[in-house]
Amino acid sequence: MADIIQLLPDPIANQIAAGEVIQRPASAVKELLENAIDAGATRIHLIIRDAGKELIQVNDNGKGMSPTDARMSFERHATSKIRQIDDLFAIRTMGFRGEALASMAAVAQMEMKTRRADDETGTRLVTEASRVITQEPCQAPEGTMILVKNLFYNVPARRNFLKSNNVETRHIIDEFTRVAMAFPAIAFRLTNNDTDVFMLEPGSLKQRILGLLGQQFNAKLVPVEEETGVVNISGFIGSPDAAAKTRGNQYFFVNNRFIRSAYLNHAVSQGFRDLIPNDEFPLFVLFIDIDPQRLDINVHPTKQEIKFDDERIVYSFVNSAVKHALSKYSIAPSLDFSLDAGIESLPAVTQPFSSQQQRQTENDFLFQSFSQAGQAHLLHRSNDLKNWKELYKVQQGMAFPEQESEGSATHTDMFSPQFVQLAQSYVMATTKSGCMFIDQHLAHRRILYERYEHALQEGIPIQRSLIPKTIELNPTDALLLTSMLDDLKHLGYAIEPFGQFTFIIQGTPGDVPDHDEKASIEKLLDLYKHESSDVKLDKREKLIRTMAAQKATPYGRRLQDAEMQELFQQLLRCEQPQLSPEGKKIFVRVNGDDLGNMIQRG
Repeated sequence: MADIIQLLPDPIANQIAAGEVIQRPASAVKELLENAIDAGATRIHLIIRDAGKELIQVNDNGKGMSPTDARMSFERHATSKIRQIDDLFAIRTMGFRGEALASMAAVAQMEMKTRRADDETGTRLVTEASRVITQEPCQAPEGTMILVKNLFYNVPARRNFLKSNNVETRHIIDEFTRVAMAFPAIAFRLTNNDTDVFMLEPGSLKQRILGLLGQQFNAKLVPVEEETGVVNISGFIGSPDAAAKTRGNQYFFVNNRFIRSAYLNHAVSQGFRDLIPNDEFPLFVLFIDIDPQRLDINVHPTKQEIKFDDERIVYSFVNSAVKHALSKYSIAPSLDFSLDAGIESLPAVTQPFSSQQQRQTENDFLFQSFSQAGQAHLLHRSNDLKNWKELYKVQQGMAFPEQESEGSATHTDMFSPQFVQLAQSYVMATTKSGCMFIDQHLAHRRILYERYEHALQEGIPIQRSLIPKTIELNPTDALLLTSMLDDLKHLGYAIEPFGQFTFIIQGTPGDVPDHDEKASIEKLLDLYKHESSDVKLDKREKLIRTMAAQKATPYGRRLQDAEMQELFQQLLRCEQPQLSPEGKKIFVRVNGDDLGNMIQRG
């Protein structure tokens, strides 16, 4: 029989390698920016069109390449960083594998112009599907310009798996932000579809953080500086009032390379323990400088996951650095209840509040609109079901299944149930033949999910704000919110763009308290980003799942009898009461026989 094992053709091998390194346009952006940094550039300009699918272009003023180096740079594993195996464990440059340009050339049409300072002319190369089409002398400024055109044009399946332009652009901005954050001494510019998103001049780390995340953090950055014999930690953490409902503003860099580490994130969070609520996340931009011999950065193609030789030591130092910074700047230990002298001298403080003024205020429209009875989001907790029904705004009337089937119950079985809450998380409803145990959070998620599903067709009334609020987001979240505005309007949010990354909140659903508009939107964005990444889940489906998860009754909340009864009745009205939107079982039924078997009755 003939031999069947053979080497892959180079074009196919290159495309397979490209699948590991270049997963989406943002992957190409990361590699090109890092190459520019390694080339010694002091100014880097990133240009994208059509979310990077049509064009990714990086111009830098680095040292450029000779004609031979320019040609070799497109070969796989061609690198100037490694000569022997020991070099792999002393890496301080951003790139070192020699895979980036070769991987891009396998799945895109590319053009490069490059010139060294001492050369009179530069070199122009054009490649397509790993083949060099043109190599010729050209006029070019000092440095390198690389264009990546029509990414994945020859791999249609990969291109079809890319997300919407808004999503892909957010990923590009994320990568740009991480690289620009790590190198504040380099000028960076990002142009998206002929519009400048960032123009960052060289400066201090604090200036770079504010340029990328927003000037609203100017007075909320606390410096961190911790030097030990093992590791040096520097950067900034946000004061507790800079914490947000989203995890977006959290950056760890090891030897100037952005990394992901849930373990180290936990070290920071523990430093903020008891200073911020459990559902909020601290801001931090922290740099860990460590001997390259003590870590392995070659564990993942994107180099965003690394291994320390002793992770526990690094954890301890990070945690201590955060605590020391908070303590040093007197954030942790004190609460100041004193009033500003200017406020204390105001007539509203110094003059008595007369009976006549009280009567006039009580009749004032603004006072009434902000009183408890006037707030649409505050409902009296009583046995009267009317207010509880207003909260959910569902159709009137009870609809019981005609016949009993698995996961359902008959009208007679559900007659006059009694309710008990267990562990402030589950509702036990007694029936004629046994009982039901209902997950209160999942049940409410199903109820709200179906409500929002109908609302996308009919719309939820918007409670207009007397005083509109503004919210400033980082560029990634701003793009995400912009893509959601139309759908959010159907769900009761009236939000308008106001500048590049700022929005005006004109109105919210009736169940959002007046002072919680910003927090509601921040939490919505955070949950949306962490909702299922299933490619089959469209944007609207993901949004209503997120809304339901955000507003559903949480675990740990005590429910009154009326609330449990209404939750139970509304669940029965749902089209699919057995399962949550994510497919989790909402309740289980236990009858007398089940109980007998559980206690092994003879």
